[in-house]
Amino acid sequence: MKLAVFTDEVSQELDRAIRLAVEYKLDGVELRSVWGTGVQKLSRNQVKRAREALEAHDLKVAAIASPVFKCELGNAQEHRDHLDYLRHCIEVGRELGTNIIRLFAFWKRGPSDPVWEQIKREFSPAIPIAEGEGAVLGIENEASTYLATAAEVKRFLSEIDSPVVKAVWDPCNEIFAEDGILPYPDAYELVKPWVVHVHIKDAKRDSATGEPAVTPLGEGVIDWRGQLESLLREGYQGYASLETHWRPHALSEDQLNRPGGEAFSEAGEYASDLCLKNLMGILADARRAANQHR
Repeated sequence: MKLAVFTDEVSQELDRAIRLAVEYKLDGVELRSVWGTGVQKLSRNQVKRAREALEAHDLKVAAIASPVFKCELGNAQEHRDHLDYLRHCIEVGRELGTNIIRLFAFWKRGPSDPVWEQIKREFSPAIPIAEGEGAVLGIENEASTYLATAAEVKRFLSEIDSPVVKAVWDPCNEIFAEDGILPYPDAYELVKPWVVHVHIKDAKRDSATGEPAVTPLGEGVIDWRGQLESLLREGYQGYASLETHWRPHALSEDQLNRPGGEAFSEAGEYASDLCLKNLMGILADARRAANQHR
């Protein structure tokens, strides 16, 4: 298993994110936005600049964290725009050495069942694009989208049945989903056969209101030691990327749903440093436990 951090969870300045990744001896980074620009809109010069900076420190790119299909279901113009974003993100990934493109399944405007066939129909044009370019499409379970839970992702992937469509597993997002279940082990078991990439963050529900909120890693309810131990025992060789999300001053719901930019990254270096420190301790415990079971 390899470790990475989202660069914009540290800073919009790539050099600052690189310094933190090097300090913690991470294997790579994940790109979502950099220099105030979303990955789907990076110019050739920006991509070249990023590649050279990462190569100088022997850091790989774990995945392209695109916003593809965080758009309205049934909006033809947005759909065309997002297919163009996908093509561009595949090009960016190729230049930076990754073929994993994270994407979603449209903004959630109600239950998924009534629009299930439409979701599959509007997602399907992405598949031949990925097939033709040798890309892997990693669908993330995301509460603000129609595939909010591991159960919905499992159903979708089973029905799509494409070798280029996999799962980006985020246990924390299960906490935010209305129909979410225990992230680990219950939800994980549903998507395990398709997992190609993992996101790491933590959350808990407010004891008074029941509302979910992100926390520093290790201070929420996700059993990260158990989750990481399972990945190690199962021989998972992909990346697990820290997607901090927690800040000393809470981010807004819109910032969490549409991450990126200077305001999103503010205080991210402090927050990500703390979470990486916690991650290293949790991972050490998970490795010891995994080794005991071998």
